Formats: sequence, C-alpha cells, structure tokens
Amino acid sequence: MFIQQKLAILADAAKYDASCASSGTSARNSVGGKGIGSTEGSGICHSYAPDGRCISLLKILLTNFCTYDCLYCVNRVSSNVPRARFTVDEVVQLTLDFYRRNCIEGLFLSSGIIQSPDYTMELVVEVARVLREEHDFRGYIHLKTIPDASPDLLARAGRYADRLSINIELPTPAGLAALAPEKDGAAITRSMGQLRQHIDHAQGESREARRSHIISMPRSRLAGVQRAQPPRFAPGGQSTQMIVGADSADDRTILQTSAGLYGAYRLRRVYYSAFSPIPDASAHLPLRQPPLVREHRLYQADWLMRFYGFAHDEIVPPAHTAGGTAGMLALDMDPKLAWALAHRGQFPVDLNRAPREMLLRVPGLGVKAVTRIVAARRVRQLRADDLLRLHVPLNKVMPFVLLADHQPGNALDAANLAARLVPQQPGLFDDAGTQAVTDMRPEPTPLAAPRRAPSGSSPAPAAPVATPAMAQATGRANHSERSFAWA
Repeated sequence: MFIQQKLAILADAAKYDASCASSGTSARNSVGGKGIGSTEGSGICHSYAPDGRCISLLKILLTNFCTYDCLYCVNRVSSNVPRARFTVDEVVQLTLDFYRRNCIEGLFLSSGIIQSPDYTMELVVEVARVLREEHDFRGYIHLKTIPDASPDLLARAGRYADRLSINIELPTPAGLAALAPEKDGAAITRSMGQLRQHIDHAQGESREARRSHIISMPRSRLAGVQRAQPPRFAPGGQSTQMIVGADSADDRTILQTSAGLYGAYRLRRVYYSAFSPIPDASAHLPLRQPPLVREHRLYQADWLMRFYGFAHDEIVPPAHTAGGTAGMLALDMDPKLAWALAHRGQFPVDLNRAPREMLLRVPGLGVKAVTRIVAARRVRQLRADDLLRLHVPLNKVMPFVLLADHQPGNALDAANLAARLVPQQPGLFDDAGTQAVTDMRPEPTPLAAPRRAPSGSSPAPAAPVATPAMAQATGRANHSERSFAWA
C-alpha cells in the first residue's frame, strides 16, 4: 500500500480522538541551528494553546488494526473497515517532512492494539524516541498510551512525550463492562496513578533544582558551573477522553466522574466526545447520536469546575429544573446561567464589595473580567460605564449585580428573565428578524430599592441607571475569551 493511502486511512481513523490540544508543555525551539521543530510557533491545524495560539499536529494512528472488540469503536476487530499500518520509520519521516513543509508543528500518535499492549506501546514509544534522540525533534509530541502496557514502557513514554493520555472510555465501570468487556477499568486508573507519580516526581525535582541553583556567594567557585537539568517527564501532564451518549450515564454522573479524575490524578483535561453511530453497530448502542450541544454544555460545566469554583453536584442538581431534566444539563442555556436562575436568592452581587469567588458566579463575568474588576475597584467605586470599558456584556450581567449607579430592582423576579437572557436566533428570511434582535435587549430598569442586599453590603447611592453609553453598549458580546472559555 502506498504511504498516501495509509495516511488517508489512518488520519481519518484518528479523528475520533479529541484529546489532542497542545498546551502546557515546556518551551523549546531550534533557534541557532540546534535540532528541528518548535513548541512555540503558529501553525495551520486545529489545536489551540490556552493563549490562543494555533498549534498544528499531525494526528494519525500507528495502525487501525485492533484485537479488541469494543462495540462503540469503528476500528474494533469485527468491523469491516479498510486496514493499514505504518512502520516506525514511516511515521518519523512523515512527521519530519510535514514539518519541513511548514504544515505541522507536532505529532499526535495513537494506535489500535496489535499482538499485545506491550508490543503496541513499544512501537509508539520508539517513534517518539527516534524523533527526539536521532533527529533532535523539538516540536510537540502527544502519545496515547495503552493502559495494560508495562510501567517501564509508560515511564519511557514520558521521557519523550510532552503529554500523555489514557482514555477512560466511558463514565461508569458498568458502561465499560457492557460496551468494552475486554478493557479493564482498574488497569486504566492504575496507569493514570503511575503517570501521576512520575509527573509529580519530575515536577518536584524541577522545583528543587531551581531552588538549589541560587548561590549566595557570587565569587564561589561554583558560580559559573552549569548544573545538570533534572529529567523531564510529560511536562504537559496527562489527559483523558470519555464518550458521551453511548451508554445511559447522565450528565451528573459524567461530571462526577470527571471531578474524581481531576482530584485523584490531577489531569490537565477531560475531553468529551459525543458518540457517533458507526456502520454495523451493535444493538446495545443508541441509533442516534446525542445532540452536539450536549457535548458543548459538558465542556462549559467542566470549565466551571476547573476555573470558577463550582462543585460538580451543584452544576447539575438531581431534581428536575427549568430548561432540563433530572440529572441533565439544560441544552437551551449555559450551565452558569441556569445555576444563577435556580439560585436567584444569592443575587444581586455587589461588584464593589463581593469576594472574587462570588463574582465568578455572576453570569456574563469570565475569569479575565473578574480579575479586571477586582483590580479596578481598588481605586474607585465601579459604575455601569466602568463595566463598559472593561468589555463586560451589560445585557447579561446587569440583572444580577449592584453598582454605584445601578440596582436591578425587581428584575430578578421577572417571569421572562430567562427568555430575555437566552437570545433566539431569528430566521434568515424572517421579516421580524430586526425586531426580534431588539426585543432581546433588556429594558432599562428605574432605580429602586434593592430586591435583596447581599450580606455585608449597603444600598448604593441613588443615581440614574440608564446612560447613553450603556444604551449603546446593550447587547454587546464579549469576544475577549474563546468560545468555550465563556463567562
């Protein structure tokens, strides 16, 4: 088979692996003619670092042959799909050739299981070793590891890879036993624990090396000595991926599993992949894929746990709530807004006095916006015009906050508050489209006594609430953060 045919098959087979974000690793480059590759430049592919840089990755499988028969996997042993297999040298040369053509800046390598987990893992590690040691490749490498592989192979993988990932596959052990009986859930978590130990040990040695590098006596004979750097181990940490919608697990169970993984293994990311129906699927699988917006809501809820201080069990309450069903996230609004509407008694929040933890729970306020608000209120009392200058979406924030010149009055008790805060997309040929957009904007609320004053706060002084600047800013969207790093 020509290598182009292999590439077409194995690149398409790798599209189901979502956990390929290239972030969190150490900075390396080939400036000065040393080595090849970089983790710092911009590319033309589909993975993004936290600062917004696009990092291009060659995303392929070593092979789509597999001895396992997982019901949800298109590459299972009983699947009738074209098969292909790369050699180690072919993957190495593809990576280098694509890099020299400025098409990629790194490699994401996964594989089906052939012969045995150890045999497969040894081939995957060998690709990374050849790139690092024989070609001095300094670009990003993400390896998908095999849970049943030996601890020695996992340790070797971390020496060459920037990030390692082990798929948890499904949210519950029962789901894994039903749909992937050949995979051992205990082996998956055991391998995650081993990786965490290696990562923690490497990070501890790195911190110790930085502390011991300080020399108190400038004229010491050791002042000019270059100290050996501690060995690196997956500086980008580890991640995992779980399939959403293949079993009966609800969103509450999925987030509970994710919270446990973050706490026990310090994962950098949990990726959620909506189940996609496959040819000749088992009768145990659903006939339709879940709505893609469910995957999006899970990512938003995951962001709330990681950056906004929410606990998993308060994002998705067990009882039925407006806009959703028991144990499921509402699909028509983001989880943060749904939580705020279900806990209106905790609002309005005084932006000039409330702690940072409470500011992060205000709909429309992201982490960056809260940081700017906390810094600004140290020098003056915040007013509505100040939020405008801080690029805060006023139409979403104002019903939930107190300011020096704004009190929401009875806005939180409005029956149509949810409808006003969840805009509906007008039809392309709808004559009333312009009017629909106008109707989404909240009406200016006259100044009145605060509905509920938060503890430790005092009523703000009376002042007109609607200013020309606010009127112009109403409906402005906050584009300063990425789509899923929303407020």
